[in-house]
Amino acid sequence: MIKNILEFFRVISELRFIIPLLKYKWPNPDDNASLAHTFQDSVDKYGNQNFIYFEDQILTYSQTNEAANILANRLIKDGVTHSDRVVLFMENRPEYIISILALNKIGAIGVLINTSLTGAPLVHCINSSDSKKCIIGAELAAPLEGVLNEINVTDKSNIYWVKDGENYSCPSWASDLDTLLDESEKQTPKEIGNVTAKDTAFYIFTSGTTGVPKAALFPNTKIVAASTNITKAGYRMNNEDCLYNCLPLYHSTGLMLGLCACIHVGASTFIRRKFSASAFWKEAQKFNTTAFVYVGELCRYLSFQKECEEEKNNPISKMVGNGLRPDLWDCFRNRFKVERICEIYGASEGNGMFMNLLNKDQTIGMTNVDLALLEYDVAEDKLKVDENGKYIEVQEHQPGLALVKIGPNAVYNGYTDKKASEEKVITNVFEEGDRWFNTGDLIKTMDVGFSLGRKHYQFVDRVGDTFRWKSENVSTNEVAEILNTFEQVNMANVFGVKVPQSEGRAGMVAFNCAIDEFNWNEFSDFVSEKLPSYAQPVFVRIIEELETTGTFKLKKNDLREEAFHLEKVGQDQIFIKKPGEKSYVPLESDFYEVIMSGSAGF
Repeated sequence: MIKNILEFFRVISELRFIIPLLKYKWPNPDDNASLAHTFQDSVDKYGNQNFIYFEDQILTYSQTNEAANILANRLIKDGVTHSDRVVLFMENRPEYIISILALNKIGAIGVLINTSLTGAPLVHCINSSDSKKCIIGAELAAPLEGVLNEINVTDKSNIYWVKDGENYSCPSWASDLDTLLDESEKQTPKEIGNVTAKDTAFYIFTSGTTGVPKAALFPNTKIVAASTNITKAGYRMNNEDCLYNCLPLYHSTGLMLGLCACIHVGASTFIRRKFSASAFWKEAQKFNTTAFVYVGELCRYLSFQKECEEEKNNPISKMVGNGLRPDLWDCFRNRFKVERICEIYGASEGNGMFMNLLNKDQTIGMTNVDLALLEYDVAEDKLKVDENGKYIEVQEHQPGLALVKIGPNAVYNGYTDKKASEEKVITNVFEEGDRWFNTGDLIKTMDVGFSLGRKHYQFVDRVGDTFRWKSENVSTNEVAEILNTFEQVNMANVFGVKVPQSEGRAGMVAFNCAIDEFNWNEFSDFVSEKLPSYAQPVFVRIIEELETTGTFKLKKNDLREEAFHLEKVGQDQIFIKKPGEKSYVPLESDFYEVIMSGSAGF
């Protein structure tokens, strides 16, 4: 009883943060509202304050602003104008942030490309965006060089090479950006006055697993509004905070929930090229990072680490992100003494967001959108209907496919590809002409106690032909299409499987082949060359015959259930690519036990 009373008053106290959000008015389409304008406001207020900590570098807001202005003025001189697309292909470092800001000051669109892409997916991202220029980090020049003859940005003057230490030299096919910059051009470009809320700021690619990644549209209004909500209701941060950000800035979590949130309030940020569990708490202490932008996988990796001195009395008191699973939530909060965990749910291309505003446990929180949770047949991979052909809403606390109604308060921006955008829309759900965004996820309501009368939800799983692994969405169809081009593979069926003590699902493929003649070395090399690391199947099942549905779709349900479990697959052989290894080898019973114990290191 006492616990419930205390929780009642705690939740009531949250109203002081929530009420201002309810009064928030989104920018008008023609307002001068953008990331660049927000950044300029923070420069005016906190110019001498440190903004970026990276390796041995420290940049203040003013220093970053000057660098962004110098780059913006150079790009303008080279013909970049409002709405032009410019590829940004670089690891997390200050130059990435400077480039993002420079492009936004002009009103150009930053085409943010996953740094692990090579070959056909990289070509697709560049060419489908119809980009005018490329800004590439020296550290990623090699994969770009491998596709130079296939991309539509070919002139040396249109490819800017950005220095990264002393270990690289500018290739002959690119222009050294440092030699082009005029350090005296520090003034803010006048073009910023033409940048409005309705303008597209970024293309962020989703499901970028193979040949057909899709570019989600991010308008300035979405960035400005999200930054307001996330800082005031999520982190509750201000200019005195410092955020730990090791997530890739080409993803919406690292960019929107991380960088843009810091800019909105004039906070500092520590950025890292890649996550390191062993270095995390040392760096958190060193840079006094009071906030953390996360994905669930990082939290699990941190929980696996042995206790260290630096984690004790650590400065992190609040964190915002997504994918923190219920089985890890309490352990993480209790071990690391994090006071506030604001789990967020929302697709990059989607039209709705859930936020754990009340700091409840194990929930993605609540939402203001018009939401429908519909019964879904996982085995048949389709929505269920009743005897009248109508969709069926689930009962309380039962998982259902989440649909978000498209309307004035839930605008669906979709992708650059209109056909792909429409494929995510379901119409005539409850009445003629209604339109709903299909999240592709199963969600359920949950009881979180007193919550101001607002329903709270919990993420259950992804459905259909996409799963999540290593913080990336993996399209099973796209991976299968690539694997089917290997001469010895006969009809690949790709799906995701649960692995103990790992976030998301690991990739697995089942196919038929002449096992005695199959060349595993060539297949291993093929997979490594053609697929990004997160899309490469971890497990391979050699199966006698693949089952199909009545409409000739490959059946996945039984395969998902049997997964790589040796006791369930009968006489079928299972192969595995172990963590850190390059080749597939038979899955032996002793290593199977290591996997099931959660100690395999995935």
